[in-house]
Amino acid sequence: MRKRLIPFVVLLFAFFSIGFLLSQQNPEEAKFQKTVDSYFDELWKFYPTAATLAGYHKYNDKLEDLSSKAIEKRHDALDAFSQELVTKVDKSKLSAEMQVDFEMMIDAIDLELMRHENIIPWDYNPIFYNEIILNAIRSLLAKEFAPVDVRMKSATERAKQLPGLIKQAKENLKTPPQIFTETAIRQFSGILDFYQKDLPKLTENAPADMRARFQAELAKAITAMQDYQAFLQSQLLPRSTGNFRLGDQAHLRMMRLTSQNSIPFDELVARTKADYNNIRREMFLVCIPFFKIMYPQVNLDQLGTQRSQDEVWNIAIQGVLDKIKVDHPTKEDFFGQVGKSVETIKSFIKQKQLIELPGAPLAIDIMPAAERGITWTRLLSPGPYETTGNYVVDISPIPDHWPADQVESFLEELNSFYLYFLTVRNILPGQFVPLYFARQHPSLIRRMFPSMPLIKGWPLYVEEMLIYSGFGNYDLRLRLNQLKLQLKTVMDFILELNIHQGGMTKEQAVQYMTRGGFQTQSEAERKWNRILLKPCDAAYAYIGIQEIWDMEKDYKKLKGEAFSQKEFLQKLLSHGGLPIRHLKAKMSQ
Repeated sequence: MRKRLIPFVVLLFAFFSIGFLLSQQNPEEAKFQKTVDSYFDELWKFYPTAATLAGYHKYNDKLEDLSSKAIEKRHDALDAFSQELVTKVDKSKLSAEMQVDFEMMIDAIDLELMRHENIIPWDYNPIFYNEIILNAIRSLLAKEFAPVDVRMKSATERAKQLPGLIKQAKENLKTPPQIFTETAIRQFSGILDFYQKDLPKLTENAPADMRARFQAELAKAITAMQDYQAFLQSQLLPRSTGNFRLGDQAHLRMMRLTSQNSIPFDELVARTKADYNNIRREMFLVCIPFFKIMYPQVNLDQLGTQRSQDEVWNIAIQGVLDKIKVDHPTKEDFFGQVGKSVETIKSFIKQKQLIELPGAPLAIDIMPAAERGITWTRLLSPGPYETTGNYVVDISPIPDHWPADQVESFLEELNSFYLYFLTVRNILPGQFVPLYFARQHPSLIRRMFPSMPLIKGWPLYVEEMLIYSGFGNYDLRLRLNQLKLQLKTVMDFILELNIHQGGMTKEQAVQYMTRGGFQTQSEAERKWNRILLKPCDAAYAYIGIQEIWDMEKDYKKLKGEAFSQKEFLQKLLSHGGLPIRHLKAKMSQ
């Protein structure tokens, strides 16, 4: 049996499946709702830190118990919930909306069972523990959801339990993949910095006596953390020899449960082959006038008689990209340039009235050191149980330990033309706009269990709208980089399958990305790491945009001349974050 990681925070989306109460429920719906409520209360009891982050505060004074006995008990409870739903609830007697909830609940339990049977993060990934250790106290003190004395009391209780959790981590962790341990080690310095430097600021307004009790327990916790940091480096890293691949069966199961796609995977694979060639061809066509000016000594027509078509395309496209990639921000200006890109995109969207933007503000901040090393950006949003809260996109700064050539490679990849479209995908609209509107739906399940292919595929549709609406005054350098990012989406899907279901090596993957996708060495290595650390995540955008384009075709037939892209995009989100297979049925009505 292969044992791998699904990142702790990502999995929470899949666990938050709960049906919403209707004003009048029939007995079968009441039975289903009771089972769902019981499941989630037991989930939060097992993951109390995640519960606090979600806005469920019943277990604020508890910390995760990851002893073998507690894990086995949770596994047995999952089997029982699964059996109860299948044998005791008659799905046919539920309302149409609750039937969707029922199916989502079954999938959520199945995904958590997979976590226990195949993934086993408490045994095979130290990042799982990093996230609990970091958020155990921060989740209580960073938000003012209750009076400070109430939160401080819970924080003191959790601080008291942290050494025990760390002891369990040292006992449980076996042979993680090397990259998991290396990432955890880099993050842990930031975790210690938070506890030693930032946390005291969050307790300044607490009563002095409570602060004293908290500090006494915190001192013991910090000592345990320092010992754990040494353990990661000296003991766990040398034995971090585990296989990072999920394996074909586990990966396919996870993809099905988290993607909920309606297009079969075989068909998606076939589409990638056509898309890979078509996008590269269009990139070549865009490059022809640039190449002739930039390289007047090279005759492309003559070159076509001497080289293969792919070779000619590679020469022309890479040649043009090499000339324009030098236009990029400096390391010091990078964060500011991202902010300017956001404002430019927002202004253009409003001017052209392309989509409806949320009234809620979106803040942009530097990602804390304790959470870097997995993704370039991260969206923080209100918890699923919270009615208010802030939306923040954290951006990882360029690492200080990178040598100058790696920094330059990264900046060349995220040059001034490419950066706009990376911003569209990751910041604004990014996941922020689709997730914000999906969470306005009254159904709790659709706020708590958003479809990641929908959320990640939606911005790609907007990206095309910008191009064809004249963003950047039809500058073909922008189009070239947008096509490059499209190509990257296709290749991400292919890489995801070949790495976790096949035997693609890092060398093969990097060569594929740098030669076929024109990515820099730095970007290719960053993507390799992300696919290892976040299984399935790299595939969602391609799955989502393919499903959305299919829905667009059907919706155009339905609407005829009355079709509007803006109205289509809004309707996609009006049903909440529904799984694609359910959303397609809604869109055809």
